[in-house]
Amino acid sequence: MSNQYTKILIGSTFESYQKFHLITFAKIFESVVMRAIILLVLLFTSATMSAEDWGRTGHRVTGEIAQQHLSKKAKRAVKKILRGKSLAFVSTYGDDIKSDATYRQYGPWHYVNLDPDQQEYVASNAAPEGDIIQGIEKSMEALKDPSTSVEDQEFYLKMLVHLVGDLHQPLHAGRAEDKGGNDLQVRWFNQGTNIHRVWDSHMIDDFQMSYTELAANSAPLSKAEEREIAKGDVLDWLYESKALSDEVYASVEIGEKLGYSYSYEWFGVVREQLQKGGIRLAKLLNEIYQ
Repeated sequence: MSNQYTKILIGSTFESYQKFHLITFAKIFESVVMRAIILLVLLFTSATMSAEDWGRTGHRVTGEIAQQHLSKKAKRAVKKILRGKSLAFVSTYGDDIKSDATYRQYGPWHYVNLDPDQQEYVASNAAPEGDIIQGIEKSMEALKDPSTSVEDQEFYLKMLVHLVGDLHQPLHAGRAEDKGGNDLQVRWFNQGTNIHRVWDSHMIDDFQMSYTELAANSAPLSKAEEREIAKGDVLDWLYESKALSDEVYASVEIGEKLGYSYSYEWFGVVREQLQKGGIRLAKLLNEIYQ
């Protein structure tokens, strides 16, 4: 075999080797890029979900407890307006419509911002569309008005169920500077999250009970204790949530890793708030449909 032929053969083999590895590298690079894109999409999806209130399970617990405390008249009215659906079933409606631009104006109804040293609610501080207090009041007014259309009765009843639940998540009476704790970054075990979402869903989800199980295992209360919880009005309940939000803010530091010990300390409060929300929602509905 001549030297020239040997050189050609070696050169051809080396060129094929290069092409093979370039193709292999390109495939690996493409796979890595695609995985990175998928990861970013999942992270973005997770971040956008963090703005949800109480989480679906929490809202359904409040709705289920409220259903159990309705008067006979209220039960009949609710069944008719919701066409047989339960309060638990419609309790997530306020979050479900967030993806529909038609309902964007109701976004500010889910919360109220109160400064740490603010002692009284000021209606004029709300967004032009209103806030959670004005949303609850508007919903109640519409439900009490006999001229309200059937469609609007259903809408405002669903919103009332949801908003009363939100009112009892303390960070819905949080601070504007961190969007009610949504910008206060912490870790839940090894997962990056924020303190708002810890209260919305992490503690509830990690307990691994359905909404019916959580509702059924609410603290046993006497009639006198239930009446005590139902005392006051929406503003009283707001101030209660605001005071609790101050405790929540004081309970964590930015970047802190939370887990079993945090849940052990605070999950009982979460359950108590869900129960209070249900009892108080029933009180409002019983008054509307008396």
